[in-house]
Amino acid sequence: MEPSGQSVDILATAERLRSGRVTSSGLTRQFLARIAERDGAYGAYLHVSAEHALSRAAIADSELAQGLDRGPLHGIPLAVKDLCDTTFAPTTAGTTIFADRRPSADATVVSRLLDAGAVILGKLTMTEGAFSNHHPGIPTPRNPWGSDLWVGPSSTGSGVAIAAGLCLGALGSDTGGSIRFPSATCGLTGLKPTWGRVSRHGVFPLAESLDHIGPMGRSVADCAAILQAIAGPDAADPTSLQADVPDYLTGWDAPISGLRIGIDRNYALAGVCAEVVSALEAALDTLAGLGATIVEVEIPESADLAANWVTLCAVETAVVHAATYPSRASEYGPDLAGMIELGRRARPADVAALNARRLAFTNGLSALLAGLDGLLIPTLPFPIPTVGRMRGEEGPAPAAEEILRFTAPFDFSGHPTLCLPNGLDRHGLPLSMQFVGSKLSEGVLIHLGHAYQQVTDWHRLEAGERH
Repeated sequence: MEPSGQSVDILATAERLRSGRVTSSGLTRQFLARIAERDGAYGAYLHVSAEHALSRAAIADSELAQGLDRGPLHGIPLAVKDLCDTTFAPTTAGTTIFADRRPSADATVVSRLLDAGAVILGKLTMTEGAFSNHHPGIPTPRNPWGSDLWVGPSSTGSGVAIAAGLCLGALGSDTGGSIRFPSATCGLTGLKPTWGRVSRHGVFPLAESLDHIGPMGRSVADCAAILQAIAGPDAADPTSLQADVPDYLTGWDAPISGLRIGIDRNYALAGVCAEVVSALEAALDTLAGLGATIVEVEIPESADLAANWVTLCAVETAVVHAATYPSRASEYGPDLAGMIELGRRARPADVAALNARRLAFTNGLSALLAGLDGLLIPTLPFPIPTVGRMRGEEGPAPAAEEILRFTAPFDFSGHPTLCLPNGLDRHGLPLSMQFVGSKLSEGVLIHLGHAYQQVTDWHRLEAGERH
């Protein structure tokens, strides 16, 4: 099997492995060869763990041959963002200051992937410290849909690697939108779980109270399979939720008739690019055609949170880096250094007031979602921008609050969101939408997203081909 394109998914590959049509060792060698041949053009990987990957693939083949089945990830080549601790590769969090950091233990999410039989190909490039831009000494990954296109922070390598066919799925992290931005710009599906649903033990933080770890893949099914392996309580992470993990891979083929999907047209559509609006309206029609009930709602005010996300994030980031900043400030890139400086200067009264507004929004949103199975919103208010536009080289760059409008509020609140492709813009580039659900409702979001992807093909389109 040639591991190329978005038509290759985890569950289909798992079936081929169990039928004996392919082996994990063969798949792994193919992916490693593809990385060696093509990643020079993309820059998705910071470190390729070829020896470790081939060893794990051989173990998977032996176990499957003996009838031991660890689940749908058994023998599947994946990759992880470079803020997840690994004993078999450096963990630098996209920095140069930690370039030689070799963890003594794997992050919980890495251990759980390995326990599920996954083959980890390597560590993926990310923005410095998981903030907005890459360290000047580390090349920025290039979008397979067009090298001039923005990928978005911070799970850049994760989005690029999947879209370029350099792994079958990956882990990302999301503090203000960093699973969802690269998923949207690379035509992928990404799931930001409920805060605490997935352990953060052994994951380098950006902002502890905002950070989420979650899966990225070509489809809702891919994300469900990865989430199944990594979700659940962890004694090593006191913030992990003490809640049982349901089977995300059963019951998702049931009809969605009667499920209630909320739409706040003022929030989701006002001031949004016409192409994004058209794609979201078409998705609503599709979901209604599948039997879902569309409900007009009003989301609690969130513009203030999007506008002030940087304040809280900066304060928590400054705490994370207190041991190395300002003592080693010269080793930081300008964007992360500026973020830390902002956090060091923040007024306690402003942070306290922001946290009060955060709690009010969270409680209001929870109350709204109690009567719904999900909200439907865009992922970005505009089609994929160019790098030049985001740098202000092609006119004024979008304001931070515009970029964060549909992502950051749900990092503040901790509610799960599932983003997935829902159309193409006039240039043939993918558009994206999100389902937002009640806390711990990942199974419902997976059900909704999977139903949508069963009757649409947006998630199957190949990167690098304009349609």
